[in-house]
Amino acid sequence: MKVVLSGYYGFDNTGDEAILKSMIQHLRTFDPEIQIIVLSQSPSKTESDYGVSAVNRWDYKAIIRTLKESDGLISGGGSLLQDATGPRSVLYYTGIMHMAKWLRKPVIIYAQGMGPIRKPFHRLLVRIALNGVTGISVRDMKSKEFLERIGVRKSIHLFPDPVFGYDYKDMEEDRNSQKPLIAVSIREWGDSDKLEEKLTKVFNDCMEKGYRLRFIPMHGESDEAFSKKVAQQLDQEVEVHPGHLSIDEKLHLLSEADVLIGMRLHSLIFAGVCSVPFVALSYDPKIDALADQLDFPVTVDVNDPGWESSAITKEVERLYGDLPAHKGKLEHTVSTLSRRAKETARAALHHIQQKK
Repeated sequence: MKVVLSGYYGFDNTGDEAILKSMIQHLRTFDPEIQIIVLSQSPSKTESDYGVSAVNRWDYKAIIRTLKESDGLISGGGSLLQDATGPRSVLYYTGIMHMAKWLRKPVIIYAQGMGPIRKPFHRLLVRIALNGVTGISVRDMKSKEFLERIGVRKSIHLFPDPVFGYDYKDMEEDRNSQKPLIAVSIREWGDSDKLEEKLTKVFNDCMEKGYRLRFIPMHGESDEAFSKKVAQQLDQEVEVHPGHLSIDEKLHLLSEADVLIGMRLHSLIFAGVCSVPFVALSYDPKIDALADQLDFPVTVDVNDPGWESSAITKEVERLYGDLPAHKGKLEHTVSTLSRRAKETARAALHHIQQKK
Protein backbone atom coordinates (compact mmCIF):
# COMPACT_ATOMS: atom_id res chain seq x y z
CA MET A 1 0.00 0.00 0.00
CA LYS A 2 1.15 3.55 -0.75
CA VAL A 3 -0.16 6.46 1.34
CA VAL A 4 0.44 10.21 1.40
CA LEU A 5 0.72 11.99 4.78
CA SER A 6 -0.29 15.64 5.03
CA GLY A 7 0.48 17.68 8.14
CA TYR A 8 2.65 20.41 9.62
CA TYR A 9 5.84 18.53 8.84
CA GLY A 10 9.35 19.80 8.16
CA PHE A 11 9.02 23.00 10.22
CA ASP A 12 11.30 22.00 13.12
CA ASN A 13 8.38 21.74 15.53
CA THR A 14 9.18 18.86 17.90
CA GLY A 15 5.52 18.13 18.60
CA ASP A 16 4.56 17.74 14.95
CA GLU A 17 7.72 15.79 14.17
CA ALA A 18 6.89 13.43 17.04
CA ILE A 19 3.39 13.01 15.57
CA LEU A 20 4.90 12.12 12.20
CA LYS A 21 7.42 9.67 13.66
CA SER A 22 4.70 8.02 15.77
CA MET A 23 2.37 7.66 12.78
CA ILE A 24 5.14 6.10 10.69
CA GLN A 25 5.91 3.65 13.51
CA HIS A 26 2.25 2.67 13.87
CA LEU A 27 1.51 2.37 10.15
CA ARG A 28 4.56 0.13 9.69
CA THR A 29 3.47 -2.02 12.61
CA PHE A 30 0.29 -2.97 10.77
CA ASP A 31 1.77 -2.95 7.25
CA PRO A 32 5.58 -3.47 7.24
CA GLU A 33 5.66 -3.07 3.44
CA ILE A 34 3.78 0.23 3.35
CA GLN A 35 5.18 3.03 1.20
CA ILE A 36 4.84 6.45 2.86
CA ILE A 37 5.19 9.81 1.10
CA VAL A 38 5.18 12.90 3.35
CA LEU A 39 4.26 16.42 2.25
CA SER A 40 7.03 18.38 3.95
CA GLN A 41 8.51 21.85 4.20
CA SER A 42 11.95 20.18 4.21
CA PRO A 43 11.61 17.04 2.06
CA SER A 44 15.26 15.97 2.14
CA LYS A 45 15.43 16.23 5.95
CA THR A 46 12.16 14.33 6.35
CA GLU A 47 13.46 11.56 4.09
CA SER A 48 16.73 11.38 6.01
CA ASP A 49 15.14 11.48 9.48
CA TYR A 50 12.35 8.93 8.95
CA GLY A 51 13.31 6.70 6.03
CA VAL A 52 10.31 7.71 3.94
CA SER A 53 9.78 9.50 0.63
CA ALA A 54 8.82 13.19 0.75
CA VAL A 55 7.75 15.96 -1.61
CA ASN A 56 7.64 19.71 -1.19
CA ARG A 57 4.33 20.64 0.44
CA TRP A 58 4.04 23.68 -1.87
CA ASP A 59 4.79 21.86 -5.15
CA TYR A 60 1.20 21.24 -6.24
CA LYS A 61 2.14 19.47 -9.47
CA ALA A 62 4.26 17.00 -7.53
CA ILE A 63 1.50 16.58 -4.95
CA ILE A 64 -1.10 15.78 -7.63
CA ARG A 65 1.27 13.32 -9.27
CA THR A 66 2.01 11.69 -5.90
CA LEU A 67 -1.66 11.46 -4.96
CA LYS A 68 -2.48 9.93 -8.36
CA GLU A 69 0.03 7.14 -7.73
CA SER A 70 -1.11 6.53 -4.14
CA ASP A 71 -3.85 4.48 -2.51
CA GLY A 72 -5.02 7.35 -0.32
CA LEU A 73 -4.36 10.47 1.74
CA ILE A 74 -3.97 10.60 5.52
CA SER A 75 -4.44 14.12 6.90
CA GLY A 76 -3.02 14.63 10.36
CA GLY A 77 -2.41 14.47 13.14
CA GLY A 78 -2.01 17.78 14.90
CA SER A 79 -4.13 20.92 14.94
CA LEU A 80 -4.35 21.51 11.20
CA LEU A 81 -7.87 22.86 10.81
CA GLN A 82 -7.77 26.10 12.80
CA ASP A 83 -7.67 29.81 12.01
CA ALA A 84 -6.04 31.10 15.22
CA THR A 85 -2.78 31.53 13.26
CA GLY A 86 -4.54 32.95 10.18
CA PRO A 87 -6.54 31.60 7.23
CA ARG A 88 -3.78 29.65 5.48
CA SER A 89 -4.08 26.43 7.50
CA VAL A 90 -7.75 25.88 6.71
CA LEU A 91 -7.27 26.78 3.05
CA TYR A 92 -4.18 24.63 2.61
CA TYR A 93 -5.28 21.44 4.37
CA THR A 94 -8.82 21.39 2.98
CA GLY A 95 -7.29 22.10 -0.44
CA ILE A 96 -5.08 19.01 -0.21
CA MET A 97 -8.14 16.96 0.80
CA HIS A 98 -10.06 18.20 -2.24
CA MET A 99 -7.15 17.31 -4.53
CA ALA A 100 -7.27 13.72 -3.27
CA LYS A 101 -11.05 13.56 -3.59
CA TRP A 102 -10.96 14.90 -7.16
CA LEU A 103 -8.54 12.05 -7.92
CA ARG A 104 -11.03 9.61 -6.31
CA LYS A 105 -8.67 8.71 -3.50
CA PRO A 106 -9.86 7.94 0.04
CA VAL A 107 -9.13 10.66 2.60
CA ILE A 108 -8.59 9.81 6.27
CA ILE A 109 -8.60 12.44 9.03
CA TYR A 110 -6.12 11.01 11.55
CA ALA A 111 -6.50 11.85 15.27
CA GLN A 112 -6.61 15.60 14.67
CA GLY A 113 -7.39 18.34 17.14
CA MET A 114 -10.03 20.68 15.72
CA GLY A 115 -10.27 24.43 16.04
CA PRO A 116 -10.49 27.09 17.01
CA ILE A 117 -12.19 28.07 13.74
CA ARG A 118 -13.78 31.46 14.28
CA LYS A 119 -14.67 32.69 10.80
CA PRO A 120 -17.96 31.35 9.38
CA PHE A 121 -16.40 30.93 5.92
CA HIS A 122 -13.62 28.74 7.34
CA ARG A 123 -16.19 26.64 9.20
CA LEU A 124 -18.06 26.19 5.93
CA LEU A 125 -14.88 25.03 4.18
CA VAL A 126 -14.17 22.51 6.94
CA ARG A 127 -17.76 21.24 6.96
CA ILE A 128 -17.76 20.70 3.18
CA ALA A 129 -14.33 19.03 3.20
CA LEU A 130 -14.98 16.70 6.13
CA ASN A 131 -18.43 15.62 5.02
CA GLY A 132 -16.77 14.23 1.90
CA VAL A 133 -13.92 12.24 3.47
CA THR A 134 -13.74 8.48 4.00
CA GLY A 135 -13.09 8.42 7.74
CA ILE A 136 -12.65 10.88 10.61
CA SER A 137 -10.90 10.48 13.93
CA VAL A 138 -10.17 13.29 16.40
CA ARG A 139 -7.98 13.29 19.46
CA ASP A 140 -10.38 14.63 22.09
CA MET A 141 -14.07 15.01 22.87
CA LYS A 142 -14.05 18.80 22.47
CA SER A 143 -12.90 18.38 18.85
CA LYS A 144 -15.68 15.87 18.20
CA GLU A 145 -18.30 18.17 19.71
CA PHE A 146 -16.96 21.11 17.71
CA LEU A 147 -17.25 19.25 14.39
CA GLU A 148 -20.76 18.11 15.21
CA ARG A 149 -21.70 21.68 16.13
CA ILE A 150 -20.54 23.09 12.78
CA GLY A 151 -22.49 20.47 10.82
CA VAL A 152 -20.11 17.57 10.12
CA ARG A 153 -22.43 14.60 9.67
CA LYS A 154 -19.87 11.82 9.13
CA SER A 155 -19.17 9.39 11.96
CA ILE A 156 -16.43 10.83 14.16
CA HIS A 157 -14.22 8.44 16.13
CA LEU A 158 -12.06 9.26 19.13
CA PHE A 159 -8.39 8.24 19.09
CA PRO A 160 -5.65 9.83 21.24
CA ASP A 161 -2.82 11.94 19.88
CA PRO A 162 -0.42 9.57 18.06
CA VAL A 163 2.47 10.57 20.34
CA PHE A 164 0.85 8.74 23.26
CA GLY A 165 1.77 5.58 21.37
CA TYR A 166 5.33 6.66 20.52
CA ASP A 167 7.79 3.79 20.82
CA TYR A 168 10.28 5.44 23.16
CA LYS A 169 13.14 3.48 24.73
CA ASP A 170 14.76 5.73 27.30
CA MET A 171 18.51 6.09 27.53
CA GLU A 172 20.14 5.26 30.85
CA GLU A 173 18.96 7.87 33.31
CA ASP A 174 21.43 10.09 35.13
CA ARG A 175 20.13 10.17 38.66
CA ASN A 176 23.37 11.44 40.22
CA SER A 177 22.46 15.09 39.68
CA GLN A 178 20.99 17.20 42.42
CA LYS A 179 17.27 17.13 42.93
CA PRO A 180 14.58 18.33 42.72
CA LEU A 181 14.47 19.16 39.01
CA ILE A 182 11.70 20.97 37.12
CA ALA A 183 11.56 20.84 33.33
CA VAL A 184 10.20 23.94 31.56
CA SER A 185 8.65 24.27 28.09
CA ILE A 186 7.49 27.79 27.23
CA ARG A 187 6.71 29.83 24.14
CA GLU A 188 6.03 33.43 23.23
CA TRP A 189 2.35 34.32 23.28
CA GLY A 190 0.20 37.44 23.40
CA ASP A 191 1.85 40.22 25.38
CA SER A 192 5.27 38.56 25.48
CA ASP A 193 6.80 41.19 27.77
CA LYS A 194 4.11 40.63 30.38
CA LEU A 195 4.37 36.86 29.98
CA GLU A 196 8.14 37.07 30.39
CA GLU A 197 7.75 39.18 33.53
CA LYS A 198 5.32 36.76 35.18
CA LEU A 199 7.28 33.65 34.19
CA THR A 200 10.46 35.23 35.58
CA LYS A 201 8.72 35.62 38.94
CA VAL A 202 7.48 32.00 38.81
CA PHE A 203 10.93 30.60 38.10
CA ASN A 204 12.72 32.79 40.65
CA ASP A 205 10.19 31.68 43.28
CA CYS A 206 10.79 28.03 42.35
CA MET A 207 14.56 28.41 42.64
CA GLU A 208 14.21 30.17 46.00
CA LYS A 209 12.38 27.05 47.21
CA GLY A 210 15.33 24.87 46.15
CA TYR A 211 14.20 23.60 42.74
CA ARG A 212 16.52 23.41 39.74
CA LEU A 213 15.21 24.36 36.29
CA ARG A 214 15.82 22.77 32.89
CA PHE A 215 14.42 24.54 29.81
CA ILE A 216 13.52 22.20 26.93
CA PRO A 217 12.48 24.24 23.85
CA MET A 218 9.94 22.37 21.70
CA HIS A 219 9.79 24.56 18.60
CA GLY A 220 13.29 25.08 17.28
CA GLU A 221 14.89 28.48 17.35
CA SER A 222 11.81 30.46 18.41
CA ASP A 223 11.25 28.60 21.70
CA GLU A 224 14.98 28.45 22.36
CA ALA A 225 15.28 32.24 21.93
CA PHE A 226 12.35 32.91 24.27
CA SER A 227 13.69 30.44 26.85
CA LYS A 228 17.09 32.17 26.80
CA LYS A 229 15.44 35.56 27.09
CA VAL A 230 13.58 34.49 30.24
CA ALA A 231 16.63 32.66 31.62
CA GLN A 232 18.72 35.84 31.36
CA GLN A 233 16.30 37.60 33.74
CA LEU A 234 16.59 34.95 36.46
CA ASP A 235 18.54 35.31 39.69
CA GLN A 236 20.38 31.98 39.22
CA GLU A 237 21.79 30.08 36.27
CA VAL A 238 19.54 27.46 34.67
CA GLU A 239 19.91 24.83 31.95
CA VAL A 240 18.66 25.92 28.52
CA HIS A 241 18.96 23.13 25.96
CA PRO A 242 19.10 23.65 22.18
CA GLY A 243 15.85 23.65 20.26
CA HIS A 244 17.27 21.39 17.54
CA LEU A 245 17.71 18.31 19.76
CA SER A 246 16.04 15.11 18.58
CA ILE A 247 12.70 13.84 19.83
CA ASP A 248 14.37 11.11 21.91
CA GLU A 249 16.92 13.52 23.37
CA LYS A 250 14.14 15.83 24.53
CA LEU A 251 12.16 12.92 25.95
CA HIS A 252 15.26 11.82 27.87
CA LEU A 253 15.86 15.29 29.29
CA LEU A 254 12.23 15.45 30.37
CA SER A 255 12.24 11.94 31.84
CA GLU A 256 14.97 12.99 34.30
CA ALA A 257 12.76 15.75 35.76
CA ASP A 258 10.27 15.36 38.60
CA VAL A 259 7.74 17.88 37.27
CA LEU A 260 7.14 19.82 34.05
CA ILE A 261 5.88 23.39 33.80
CA GLY A 262 4.62 23.39 30.22
CA MET A 263 2.84 25.53 27.65
CA ARG A 264 3.50 23.49 24.50
CA LEU A 265 0.93 20.75 23.93
CA HIS A 266 3.46 18.08 23.10
CA SER A 267 5.64 18.93 26.06
CA LEU A 268 2.63 17.88 28.15
CA ILE A 269 2.14 14.73 26.04
CA PHE A 270 5.87 13.96 26.37
CA ALA A 271 5.42 14.34 30.14
CA GLY A 272 2.61 11.80 29.95
CA VAL A 273 4.80 9.38 27.96
CA CYS A 274 7.54 9.76 30.61
CA SER A 275 5.10 9.69 33.60
CA VAL A 276 6.23 13.16 34.70
CA PRO A 277 3.45 15.12 36.46
CA PHE A 278 2.91 18.54 34.94
CA VAL A 279 1.68 22.07 35.57
CA ALA A 280 -0.26 23.11 32.45
CA LEU A 281 -0.22 26.72 31.27
CA SER A 282 -2.98 27.08 28.70
CA TYR A 283 -2.84 29.44 25.72
CA ASP A 284 -5.17 27.46 23.43
CA PRO A 285 -8.24 25.22 23.87
CA LYS A 286 -6.15 22.19 22.87
CA ILE A 287 -4.25 22.50 26.17
CA ASP A 288 -7.52 22.44 28.13
CA ALA A 289 -8.72 19.42 26.14
CA LEU A 290 -5.53 17.49 26.90
CA ALA A 291 -5.62 18.44 30.58
CA ASP A 292 -9.19 17.09 30.76
CA GLN A 293 -8.13 13.90 28.99
CA LEU A 294 -5.31 13.27 31.48
CA ASP A 295 -7.21 14.59 34.51
CA PHE A 296 -4.45 17.10 35.30
CA PRO A 297 -6.22 20.47 35.57
CA VAL A 298 -4.94 23.58 33.79
CA THR A 299 -3.26 25.78 36.40
CA VAL A 300 -3.42 29.15 34.62
CA ASP A 301 -4.73 30.50 31.33
CA VAL A 302 -2.13 32.97 30.06
CA ASN A 303 -4.79 34.71 27.97
CA ASP A 304 -6.38 35.89 31.23
CA PRO A 305 -4.65 39.15 32.17
CA GLY A 306 -5.33 38.42 35.84
CA TRP A 307 -3.43 35.13 36.10
CA GLU A 308 -1.10 34.97 39.08
CA SER A 309 2.36 33.46 39.20
CA SER A 310 1.70 32.17 42.71
CA ALA A 311 -0.84 29.69 41.31
CA ILE A 312 1.98 27.91 39.45
CA THR A 313 4.32 27.67 42.43
CA LYS A 314 1.46 26.39 44.60
CA GLU A 315 0.69 23.67 42.03
CA VAL A 316 4.38 22.70 41.88
CA GLU A 317 4.38 22.33 45.66
CA ARG A 318 1.16 20.29 45.54
CA LEU A 319 2.62 17.85 43.03
CA TYR A 320 5.85 17.48 44.99
CA GLY A 321 3.73 16.74 48.07
CA ASP A 322 2.98 13.26 46.68
CA LEU A 323 4.98 12.67 43.51
CA PRO A 324 4.62 8.86 43.48
CA ALA A 325 0.81 9.08 43.53
CA HIS A 326 0.69 11.67 40.73
CA LYS A 327 3.21 9.70 38.64
CA GLY A 328 1.23 6.50 39.14
CA LYS A 329 -2.04 8.15 38.14
CA LEU A 330 -0.47 9.56 34.97
CA GLU A 331 1.18 6.26 34.06
CA HIS A 332 -2.11 4.39 34.41
CA THR A 333 -4.02 6.87 32.23
CA VAL A 334 -1.36 7.03 29.52
CA SER A 335 -0.99 3.24 29.26
CA THR A 336 -4.59 3.05 28.02
CA LEU A 337 -4.11 5.99 25.65
CA SER A 338 -0.94 4.43 24.26
CA ARG A 339 -2.69 1.22 23.22
CA ARG A 340 -5.55 3.16 21.69
CA ALA A 341 -3.24 5.57 19.79
CA LYS A 342 -1.61 2.66 17.97
CA GLU A 343 -5.01 1.38 16.84
CA THR A 344 -5.59 4.58 14.85
CA ALA A 345 -3.22 3.29 12.19
CA ARG A 346 -5.07 -0.01 11.90
CA ALA A 347 -8.39 1.81 11.43
CA ALA A 348 -6.91 4.18 8.81
CA LEU A 349 -5.40 1.36 6.78
CA HIS A 350 -8.64 -0.60 6.97
CA HIS A 351 -10.61 2.35 5.53
CA ILE A 352 -8.09 2.77 2.68
CA GLN A 353 -8.01 -0.96 1.93
CA GLN A 354 -11.81 -1.07 1.65
CA LYS A 355 -11.71 1.67 -1.00
CA LYS A 356 -9.06 0.04 -3.19
